[in-house]
Amino acid sequence: MAQTTNENDALVRRLSNDINQFKTTHHLPDDLESMTGAISHLQKQAQEVMRQKPKWQSYFQGQMITKDDYEFISQFDQLNAEGRAKMLADPNMRSQCAKTFLTLMSKLFKQQTLRYLLTLMDECLREDKSRVEIFNTYAKMKKEQLWSYFFNMFANQDQFVVYQTSRIISKLACWSVERMSSSDLSYYLAWLKEQLKPQGNEYLQSVCRNLQMMLRIEQYREAFVAIDGIPSIMQVLNNASVGFQVQYQLTFCLWVLTFNQSISTIMSKYTVIPRLAEILAETQKEKVTRMIVAFLRNLLEKPESDKVIRENAMTMIACRLVKPLELLSTKKFDDEDINENIIFIKEKLEGNLEDVTSFDEYAVEIRSGRLSWTPVHQSEKFWVENAAKLNEGNFELLKMLLRLLEQSKEPLVLCVAAHDVGEYVRHYPHGKKAIDKLDGKVIIMRLLENPDSNVRYQGLLCVQKLMVHNWQMADLFMRNR
Repeated sequence: MAQTTNENDALVRRLSNDINQFKTTHHLPDDLESMTGAISHLQKQAQEVMRQKPKWQSYFQGQMITKDDYEFISQFDQLNAEGRAKMLADPNMRSQCAKTFLTLMSKLFKQQTLRYLLTLMDECLREDKSRVEIFNTYAKMKKEQLWSYFFNMFANQDQFVVYQTSRIISKLACWSVERMSSSDLSYYLAWLKEQLKPQGNEYLQSVCRNLQMMLRIEQYREAFVAIDGIPSIMQVLNNASVGFQVQYQLTFCLWVLTFNQSISTIMSKYTVIPRLAEILAETQKEKVTRMIVAFLRNLLEKPESDKVIRENAMTMIACRLVKPLELLSTKKFDDEDINENIIFIKEKLEGNLEDVTSFDEYAVEIRSGRLSWTPVHQSEKFWVENAAKLNEGNFELLKMLLRLLEQSKEPLVLCVAAHDVGEYVRHYPHGKKAIDKLDGKVIIMRLLENPDSNVRYQGLLCVQKLMVHNWQMADLFMRNR
């Protein structure tokens, strides 16, 4: 019993340390809005919206809003932050505040007025995050579902209204004492996930900012992974046209996710490391570097399993991260944590380099899905010694090669994978049977119709190797010709 208590205490301390770390790192405010040089399209529009005050009296005179709502909103709108704080110190005004905002959201349809109302509400919450409880308390008192007021706004044709509403939802979800219910949370996270598109969404930075907020909550992280959210993040990061600000924001999201031990354990299956290694080698922005090295460190520190940590280290080695890290270690950054993290990662990788085998490197490359003509692929010695190892773990690596041949669109990946399947068949006596059992022949034959000539060539060579049963006789025949 005492041991269980100690373990629980240790877990609480660890979670507390993690929470404090990513709350204080980079001095980020709770709503992540105060980032120098990172004004989103939505924020720019909001600044313009607030310059055009609605004529509240006209709405009252036209009997579109009640006297109570008119008196509150017209007075509230004229006050500065200090004046609003004094006004909302009155319990009656707090209740009226929630009633007025929620009522006007439902009643007013003029887009400019709705834009202004939502932006004013967002400002109100930013001035004092405890004000989220004004709305929660009112909804409970009225026995209403608070979230339905906001989710209904997603059907609005004005995209500013939609994304400004989303900002408010994130604040309410993250700053409230009570967390979002499971069904509401799944709905909202699924909506955010749907908005994660590398092209065609001018509000992408705002979507990322909402995710940054949401994923700092443990419960919300688990829910996001449960709806398969990480591949949506990677879909954006894999797009070369995405700017550095979005790269920073989404890497922040991945970093925060790794504070959950179970998520950090499965992160490698999403092939995050290869892409972040590419961005790290290319980026000139310190904030992006800072986030990537913090993420990589977590992958070498957070998983409970030593095996997973070693696999992550091997993937980083296979992605040739050692050299870029050496170059980065000679630079002086404004944030000292960057150099500290780089040193930590370098030492971990160098420690794993001491006993790495060529097959270890090969396996990591296959798992990464990013194949290239590294020396092992064309080494006769390598295939003689290691072809049979593709059968291990219920043919794990062989299945991965066939999956790449079936799903990849990259000619280089298809060429190398086809070559490797051919070499496997050539050097493993029962290779043809294994390929047949996995329905690999059909996948390989499709390569002969690929528009890329190099892919067709490698596919043809692979088919020829599948058709020849006795390679020693074939080699002898070729030498005697």
